[in-house]
Amino acid sequence: MAIDLITRARAGDGEAFRELTEPHRRELQVYCYRMLGSFQDAEDVLQDTLVAAWQGLGGFEGRASLRTWLYRIATNRCLNALRSAGRRPAAEWGIPEVEPPEPSRLGEIVWLEPFPDTLLEGGIDVPLGPEARYERTEAISLAFVTALQVLPGSQVAVLILRDVLGYHAAEVADMLGTTVESVNSALKRARTGLQRRLPAGGEPPPAADSPAEQALVARFVRAYESGDIDALIALLTDDVRVSMPPVPLEYLGRDAAARFYASVMPPGRTYDLVPTRANGQPAFGTYLRAPDGTRRGAGLLVLTLAGDRVSAVVRFDNGVLPWFGLPRSLPG
Repeated sequence: MAIDLITRARAGDGEAFRELTEPHRRELQVYCYRMLGSFQDAEDVLQDTLVAAWQGLGGFEGRASLRTWLYRIATNRCLNALRSAGRRPAAEWGIPEVEPPEPSRLGEIVWLEPFPDTLLEGGIDVPLGPEARYERTEAISLAFVTALQVLPGSQVAVLILRDVLGYHAAEVADMLGTTVESVNSALKRARTGLQRRLPAGGEPPPAADSPAEQALVARFVRAYESGDIDALIALLTDDVRVSMPPVPLEYLGRDAAARFYASVMPPGRTYDLVPTRANGQPAFGTYLRAPDGTRRGAGLLVLTLAGDRVSAVVRFDNGVLPWFGLPRSLPG
């Protein structure tokens, strides 16, 4: 069947090409997202990959599987995108009526964007090779994707292909046009760099959609919607991190988080939260309540949970709301 589809696709049958590549489309999108950290960049590179595959199908020799061949193209396109350095620049604080406190530090990964869980189906539940080291959900978390972004592109590719997807070193060497020795060396450096950037091991998060997760999330929503800063801060870990790409401000620890939320949630400035999920984590569209009753989309919050506390809150701007099927505003 696959041989027939390839023959038809090589003859210019677009429907046959779509049938060949559609089973791999979602996982390739997730792969590009892990490489680039940006949902929009990943979608662009995915399209480039499929165009290149369509144009280069005549050169597919069948020595490896079609899936592996597509990963080879996607990897090269991602590395080209990283070399082009066309990253989203840092943005200024955009709420004129609110003055944020001095940040703990300035974040580096301002191009980070969330990935909707609705698009993960078929993207992370794929067959993994025997050498995969990371759980599927861990390898799409915001912390993992953020940590990848500081590594050289070739190291990121090797680590994802080897430790996340479980490809053998020889297969990765063939994809990258290099040697097994080079792949093993890059993987060793990537593992060291990744562990240096990942948050220190704390309590594991509760299982997705479990009663424990639901209870913690409900407490967060009550505190946030009521503007109860004390209750909100009580839910945070001592080493919590609050960030807001593309604005580079970051607040580390409960005291810094308390100063931040006191400034952005003064009395009378209240929000409604609409639940969704991003990167395998609880997330919320936030809507600012106006005096006339309208509720304007303010952004998206993504929570990282650790035990019965919140260890990180990442706020993205309201431009990401449509990716999650969320409206720009809610009726009054």
